[in-house]
Amino acid sequence: MRQDPTAMEDTWLARAKRLLALAETGQHFTKDPFDRERYDEIAQMARAMLADLGRVPLSRIDGLISEHAGGYATPSIDIRGALIKDGRILLVRERSDGKWAMPGGFADIGSSPAENIEREVWEEAGLRVRARHLYALRHKARHPYPADARDFYKLFFLCDEVGANVPQTGTETSEVAFFALDALPDLSLTRNLARDIEAALEAQRSVPVETCFD
Repeated sequence: MRQDPTAMEDTWLARAKRLLALAETGQHFTKDPFDRERYDEIAQMARAMLADLGRVPLSRIDGLISEHAGGYATPSIDIRGALIKDGRILLVRERSDGKWAMPGGFADIGSSPAENIEREVWEEAGLRVRARHLYALRHKARHPYPADARDFYKLFFLCDEVGANVPQTGTETSEVAFFALDALPDLSLTRNLARDIEAALEAQRSVPVETCFD
């Protein structure tokens, strides 16, 4: 079996996620009780495969489709913000794994991408920012992040500080600090890679001041 050279994710993990997406979409739209039974069985098998391949409990696989998706399996959206000062980037230490990442998290319904990341930076680092430029949009499965049973699009924004607040931790973070590219701490790789930070610093040098993405 040939591996797609552009894909970083294991072929079988990608196929299991797609299989579950098709099964759950079929469950939602079918009117035939016999087809529903078949889709249910396929979905159960796909969840078990994802639990094995992703090395996570089966309970983590349930509910991968959000209720607002209307029956369609769609990727989740993870948003990260890069605030750079004097060539150093703002990182927060995550309480969940003790490692470091650009502030961010899942996008909330009802807010624009800019509003989402501006809120995340405030909640996790205590700093007011304005999202200026989308410098990267990645499909997580196509890049060397750790394997994940879920499917993500990752949006990375350059941010500008607004005002003169003092960095402080939030409920999900235990430390806040600025780091140079050659002195990065132990990164939370499910959230960001060193190349994501390097790309932010490169974008900061080349992107002019512009309006944010509302």
